[in-house]
Amino acid sequence: MSGNRIVLSGHIVSLDPLRYTPAGIPALNLTLGHRSRQAEAGMEREVECEIAVMAMGEMAQQAARCKVGDSLKVQGFLARKSRNSTHLVLHANRIELTE
Repeated sequence: MSGNRIVLSGHIVSLDPLRYTPAGIPALNLTLGHRSRQAEAGMEREVECEIAVMAMGEMAQQAARCKVGDSLKVQGFLARKSRNSTHLVLHANRIELTE
């Protein structure tokens, strides 16, 4: 089964320092806050959410240059935080700094 592709824009709520995995791969965690108006059942509604984002490799190095409050567009996929967790994390394949 496929079809796990997410595109979400928002601002950085929190940003962890760049770290490295035991294999030496750059990794970075951040929290993205999103706010928009969406149509649902023929009506407009305010939507707000925060989601954990994980960036690895080049994406982690790119995100490490950002700061809290910066606006981003993140493309990636959802996966569990860990094997035994039910919490979802957005794994970034692409990060764009937006205005």
